[in-house]
Amino acid sequence: MTFNDHDRSNVDGQTVFVVGAGSGIGRGAALHLARRGMRVACVDRTIEPVAELANKIVATGDSAIAAMADVTDPDSVQQAFAAAVAEFGQIHAVVNCAGIQGPMGRRSHEVELADFDAAVAVNLRGALVVSRAALPHLVEQQYGRIAHVASIAGKEGNPSMIGYSASKAGLIGLVKAMAKEYATDGITINALAPAVIRTNFLDSQPQEVIDYMTSRIPMGRVGTIEEVAEMITFMVSPACSFTTGFCFDASGGRATY
Repeated sequence: MTFNDHDRSNVDGQTVFVVGAGSGIGRGAALHLARRGMRVACVDRTIEPVAELANKIVATGDSAIAAMADVTDPDSVQQAFAAAVAEFGQIHAVVNCAGIQGPMGRRSHEVELADFDAAVAVNLRGALVVSRAALPHLVEQQYGRIAHVASIAGKEGNPSMIGYSASKAGLIGLVKAMAKEYATDGITINALAPAVIRTNFLDSQPQEVIDYMTSRIPMGRVGTIEEVAEMITFMVSPACSFTTGFCFDASGGRATY
């Protein structure tokens, strides 16, 4: 595939498949990428939020569709991806933001195995499900970008969040292994590890919890969705051509490795 060699960060006219676009980082990334000129397939496990999002994008003159898929149901993800290909003809990039935190505040011996399994099913197995749906298409065209949103918890381990931490660490490992497999197919596969980002989740947290989480960030503040979306934009652009299997940091200095 050929792109504008003078501006390889330009994603105008390309198509991105965004999983978890109904809220939080996924929604912010979809909006940001649409503003940059990408055609966006907005995907989530319930149709209402992504239908509203797609309508909002279309109303601004950009291109988007909505599809429903649950990453714990491989058939639904395959169908959503096929619908996006049918609509746009080609998918250049995949952004996977699907994730759950699970119960917090429990030490490991108190964690219900069902809750642990649920985190693994969405955060880790779900990432493989999304990748499996997209990779045959990307391999065929010998080009693609996949960006999986992990977490700083996957790098450092957050206490009393064993399912979330372990599954996000597994996701980082999955990205490192998978990236090596497709490195000669014109496909880069990377992860992003945000620290605390200003989303609706924070609105439900006590101020003392927010203060504690912020105290662990050297910059002394939480990140913004716009900051994360900018990094995702690079990760799915042609400019991200010699970086694969990497976990980008978006933690205000909390992790620098």
